Amino acid sequence: QVHLVESGGGLVQAGGSLRLSCAASGIFFSINDMGWYRQAPGKQRELVATITSAGFTNYADSAKGRFTISRDNAKNTVSLQMNSLKPEDTADYYCNAEVKLSLSPRVVTNYWGPGTQVTVSS
Repeated sequence: QVHLVESGGGLVQAGGSLRLSCAASGIFFSINDMGWYRQAPGKQRELVATITSAGFTNYADSAKGRFTISRDNAKNTVSLQMNSLKPEDTADYYCNAEVKLSLSPRVVTNYWGPGTQVTVSS
């Protein structure tokens, strides 16, 4: 019913920049929180940044000052601008969205995108 798809991943050298985007499609009332998570090989998935429907943001310490999350509610998209990339940023990046499917009855469901790979070379 609801589909998230990421784009913008790729290979970049250390110190470079990359911009990830995620678009939500389907039938739903609205989207609450959206966020970006990442998972490196052998590690658990971790939060990178989140943003509420009102625009309040939250960042992991490792991302703070380098990454910027933003969203366009009219387009149902969320983006992650990544600057000053480091090799330790290498991971699969996943888009997440808390989607309000209906108001009555109240149905809120969490969705994940398939992920996009980010590789930062040294």
